Amino acid sequence: MANSHYEPPKQSAFGQLIDSLFLLVLVIAALFAPLYLKLAGGGKIDIAVADKSTWAGLGQSAVQQAQWEKLGFTPETAASIITSRFDYSFNPTEVVITAVVIIGYFALLFAFSRTEYREVIEERFGRK
Repeated sequence: MANSHYEPPKQSAFGQLIDSLFLLVLVIAALFAPLYLKLAGGGKIDIAVADKSTWAGLGQSAVQQAQWEKLGFTPETAASIITSRFDYSFNPTEVVITAVVIIGYFALLFAFSRTEYREVIEERFGRK
């Protein structure tokens, strides 16, 4: 039995444009939504130091002091950089929710892919 040449379904240029724009919006939303919802970017923590006007008061060694000075910093100008640290704390519940969402997404992706794969196989090799 000879099969005819397979011709996949066509999508219009307008449909492709809409699909591309929709995916672009989803990607941007996925990247920026955590920031707007205050779920990411916990901020900075200021570290208390003895004296912000000297390198020793900032807890810098002679080698560190020399490197800061090569970069053109004084103790006063480097103090805000040295004393601020990123806040890396996280909420375990949010991590679990994120993991569930990612695993759920991939499960859904595989389920839809399996269905579409079977449809393509049926269309290409199925009985007419």
